[in-house]
Amino acid sequence: MNRAELTELIHNGENSGVEFKRDDIRPEKLAKEMAALLNLEGGHILLGVEDDRTVSGLTRDPAKAEEWVMGAARVHLRPAAIPYWETIEWNEGKILGIISLPADAPDKPYKAKRGHGERESAWVTMIRVGTTTRDATDEEEVRLYQQSGRLQYDRKPVPGSSFADLDRRRLVNYFRDLRRQSFPEEGDLEGWQRLLVNTELMAEDRGRPIPSAGGLLLFGSRPNKYMPQAGVTAVAYPGTDKDYEAKERAVMRGPAVSLFSADGEVVEAGVIEQSLAFVRRNTAMQAWIDDGGRRQERWDYPLEAVREALVNAVAHRDYTITVIDIELSIYSDRLEVISPGRLPNTVTVDKMRAGYRASRNELIKEVLRDYRYIEATGLGVPRKIVKGMLDHNGTEPDLIEDGERFIVRLWKDRKL
Repeated sequence: MNRAELTELIHNGENSGVEFKRDDIRPEKLAKEMAALLNLEGGHILLGVEDDRTVSGLTRDPAKAEEWVMGAARVHLRPAAIPYWETIEWNEGKILGIISLPADAPDKPYKAKRGHGERESAWVTMIRVGTTTRDATDEEEVRLYQQSGRLQYDRKPVPGSSFADLDRRRLVNYFRDLRRQSFPEEGDLEGWQRLLVNTELMAEDRGRPIPSAGGLLLFGSRPNKYMPQAGVTAVAYPGTDKDYEAKERAVMRGPAVSLFSADGEVVEAGVIEQSLAFVRRNTAMQAWIDDGGRRQERWDYPLEAVREALVNAVAHRDYTITVIDIELSIYSDRLEVISPGRLPNTVTVDKMRAGYRASRNELIKEVLRDYRYIEATGLGVPRKIVKGMLDHNGTEPDLIEDGERFIVRLWKDRKL
């Protein structure tokens, strides 16, 4: 970091990625701030800067300050981390210490040690909210585990559910027609449970097989009975803003995948197909006969791009956020799919545009791939959404991470 960058950080004050501290605080307090920044998007702790932005400088010898910082990160932080340390000379011989923490720390959640003795100490997950560092709630801690890839939520058992909560027709459809493998007879409950545990659509819980979160989301008769966040809320607005006078409102419920006939026709729509039907009802399609006498069709948005955005939301949303559906909004000038949760750890918008492969819910993703909702190459975003929109009307889709949600925004061609 150079002097100009440091000056700007101090001038802008504390925020979600910058903390000011003296170097005479207890190491546990320093570790708490480091843990919170590591659990968000990294940042900087400036040692020798007061809360009012006054530069007081280090009170320790810089070499001793570095040793103290590294000790705090090693002893009072779990997992231990090695922050980047540097010093910069300020006015009047004052020296500032800069602790820099990476944005893509892989081992979330980071915990800070609280208490002094062996019996009194505890490890607490810290998070950063604006300029405040606080203890994470249980739900926030689970999300951090999921972001790091250390917890696959879709493989977790869902308490209270049972094999009876799964749609046997869809299961037969899946194993017989898509996987093309043998499956148990209808009355063979033990055989079905063994098959579903082996394919992780059920999970062992204290020796008893019960549906996994992924199994319920994909094949549950009524997933929302146990998982209220399973579904899509859709609204079509007449103008460019949210409006009480919507053209149509709908809530998509049920299993994510459809029930198909032997020749691939939809017999009973799942959440994904229900959502696509909503889009068809609330967007326009132009049809014409080309010079060769063939019928041509053109929707407001390429349906393949819309499908990809919806499938990605179902496959990759953060299901630990339990009170929010995926949102599908259609305006007069754009279509938006809003997926709850931040991007999984190491994923960025630029990486998505390049075809980076990463998954928050691996089980759901693999089953949707069996249904050919997802490309085996993992290039759905650059091929179907980005290139699809450019080929369709020359517009660049917006891919936006906005707090605890991810937005895919497709723009309508205003020329037609």
